[in-house]
Amino acid sequence: MNPDFDPPDRLRRTLNLPMLTLYGLGTTVGAGIYALVGEIADVAGYGAPLSFLVASLVAGFTACSFAELAGRYPRAAGAALYVQQGFGRVRLSIVVGLLVALAGVVSAAALVNGFTGYLQSYVALDRHWIIVAITLGLGGLAGWGIAQSVTVAAVITLVEVGGLLLLIGAGAEQLATLPARWQEFLPGSAGAISVSGVLLGVTLAFYAFIGFEDMVDVAEEVKNVRRTLPRAIMLTLAVTTFLYLLLMMTALLALTPESLAASGAPLATLYEAQTGRSAVAIGIIAMFAIINGALVQIVMASRVLYGLSSRGQLPAFLGRVHGRTRTPLIATALVTAVILGLALYGRLGALANATSLLMLTIFALVNLALWRLKGRGPAPAEAYGFPRAFPLIGFLLSAGFVVREAALLL
Repeated sequence: MNPDFDPPDRLRRTLNLPMLTLYGLGTTVGAGIYALVGEIADVAGYGAPLSFLVASLVAGFTACSFAELAGRYPRAAGAALYVQQGFGRVRLSIVVGLLVALAGVVSAAALVNGFTGYLQSYVALDRHWIIVAITLGLGGLAGWGIAQSVTVAAVITLVEVGGLLLLIGAGAEQLATLPARWQEFLPGSAGAISVSGVLLGVTLAFYAFIGFEDMVDVAEEVKNVRRTLPRAIMLTLAVTTFLYLLLMMTALLALTPESLAASGAPLATLYEAQTGRSAVAIGIIAMFAIINGALVQIVMASRVLYGLSSRGQLPAFLGRVHGRTRTPLIATALVTAVILGLALYGRLGALANATSLLMLTIFALVNLALWRLKGRGPAPAEAYGFPRAFPLIGFLLSAGFVVREAALLL
């Protein structure tokens, strides 16, 4: 079947390369750097940039796997489908799909909490009412339509990336001191960086790279999907890594890790330290960036439920597409309700850490599935292909961090 065929009772193909890349940047940037700078600085100290670099490496091998699999199987609920193709087990596929959806709603709940923290830095509003209003508003937008949701996400993404570039530009003087201070960012240096602290930071920093896997779940809404989707995945990861490293270095050259960790709005605190001016604009950008990530997670999780339902692996009502909006409204409403409950009773750091562990587990399975598939034969001519060693390395890295974190919890 032609993957670009667009029947009237299915999702509508409207996303091109720029829109899809902005969609990916919207969830990675909004989900990470604005919300978690302080949390990562707290556990990794001056080793935070190194945590980001290692997290990017772990994510990179898996991003290559998703890029290849997106070309092989351009369908919604991607990770679940990939695992089913690799292992031939429907039940495992269902479990993976539900884990992906769970990771999405937990991530969205973390972001709603991050947004609330920024907003309360400026306005004295009750936390619970903020969470209810924002979550229901995002759910309504996600149900309105994919074009509307992604257009809003793309506009906000441009604003949030602009905010990061503004912070990096404002820290140009601090960055100029890097050649004289680079040793502070290495283990065993005067900054007292510990390898264990860096590795703890990797789990949280990895959360900041979560997003490229969400892109495969809108595969049935992408034009020229076999070429557009893999390109957008790799472009998203490259831009995100560049921005994160520059900004984290800028932040730690200007402020101590303790100062960043103590702030409820760390990037606003950074801007004030850099310029001596009010950081209201940065705070507003941060709030939009964080909430943008939550919107993308709602879209992603609802598409996972839709994809599983359309293949007969979940109840049929979750796969119903509204005739006018062409969105899975029931799945979107269910996802929104679960996010609301988690956001009301969860905490940012714990939710982010839980999301990372869920996604690392899923990534390990997806990488292993691709490794098995590549042993059976090459990728189709129209799909991207990477060396067979890549998914094996991705599996070992992802599984290694899962085992390490599980051991720390026991």
